Amino acid sequence: MSELRVGIGVDAHAFEDGISLRLAGVELESPRGLAGHSDGDVIAHALIDALLGPAGLGDIGAMFPAGDPQWKGASSLDLLRRAYAAVWTEGWELVNADCVLVGEGPRIAEHREEMRNALAAALEVDWHRVSVRATTTDKLGFTGRGEGLAAHAVALLRQRR
Repeated sequence: MSELRVGIGVDAHAFEDGISLRLAGVELESPRGLAGHSDGDVIAHALIDALLGPAGLGDIGAMFPAGDPQWKGASSLDLLRRAYAAVWTEGWELVNADCVLVGEGPRIAEHREEMRNALAAALEVDWHRVSVRATTTDKLGFTGRGEGLAAHAVALLRQRR
């Protein structure tokens, strides 16, 4: 029987006027984007941590430090590719990942399949191994007040033979 490991990732960013909003690698129409050193994609960032943790590779901040100018404005899908390559090198492969966006908006239903496909393509896995969902907090907290977005991700890794 192969060894399985589960990882969880959480990320949050504040909204900022005048920058594009990118979620799970997909640019959405919005007057505000998410502030961050890279492109602020909370879904991709949460998934990166969910992958790195169970492989024993630390977290997104250790692998891609915010103080390092080479990651300024970086594509989070590129960061996801790099992180998963490190996970693969350590002998692990993705079984499945489940990502949840937390916020009152934007609504992502019409973008969900594109988001799944973008994340799966970055990981070089079949799209059915990745899910993207959303929930609100019924107007509670910083996400409920529309100040930013958060994301949670869970990833199941299997040791490669």
